[in-house]
Amino acid sequence: MKILGLLGRWFLNSLRDGGRMVIFLSSAVIWMFLSPLKWRRMIARIHFIGAKSLLVIVLTGGFTGMVLALQVFYTLRKFGSEAFLGPAVALSLVRELGPVLCALMVTGRAGSALTAEIGIMRITEQIDALQAMALEPMRYLIVPTILAGLIAFPLLTAIFDLVGIYGGYLVGVQLLGVGEGTYFGQMETYVGLRDITQGILKSLSFGLLMTWVCCYKGFHAGYGAEGVSRATTEAVVLSSVLILVWDYFLGSVLLVI
Repeated sequence: MKILGLLGRWFLNSLRDGGRMVIFLSSAVIWMFLSPLKWRRMIARIHFIGAKSLLVIVLTGGFTGMVLALQVFYTLRKFGSEAFLGPAVALSLVRELGPVLCALMVTGRAGSALTAEIGIMRITEQIDALQAMALEPMRYLIVPTILAGLIAFPLLTAIFDLVGIYGGYLVGVQLLGVGEGTYFGQMETYVGLRDITQGILKSLSFGLLMTWVCCYKGFHAGYGAEGVSRATTEAVVLSSVLILVWDYFLGSVLLVI
């Protein structure tokens, strides 16, 4: 009975937190359409999420493309299909690895910082001060961050895919001897607009997921250093798990469509 009680308590707490998160997101969406929008705040968030994550994305994308080309080449060689190395690398990056790995890296770098920043503002009563000055925290803090995530994530994913494809080119063409024309020619044949659209849709949804979860956890962080650290850990873990789960479901729906 104690185990059942603990499971029931955990389920009710999870259900309550899920409802609060949905209400939080709904409120943010409503404030998006109420002027004025904090443009300077949004641009600063785009710089923080996007530009400051650029080095990590370039390094991760380049080495991901290299490793992918190396492993795929030796797999295709068993079937005599080395000419399809380009499409295999490009499709893997554009459809799956690019959006997912980019989202996970940005979550680890920028998501944790966003949660900690908003959490510190909560425990130092800066959010209460905004309300005392008749400034809506949702408009000033949350809406610019979510919009910045929706803008920055697709751009970072595109850079990740491009760098990854050229990383695969370095390994496949320069190191393993695949023809340059074959690498890019087959890629142009087999990679279509539908594949690119799927990657863009995933990156948009991941941008929304990361900023939503991190802002919520920071906004409702507990008091003290322990509360902020717990909120930061929960935000990164929950965002990463939701990104992987949502990737599967979105990929399944898009595959059926």
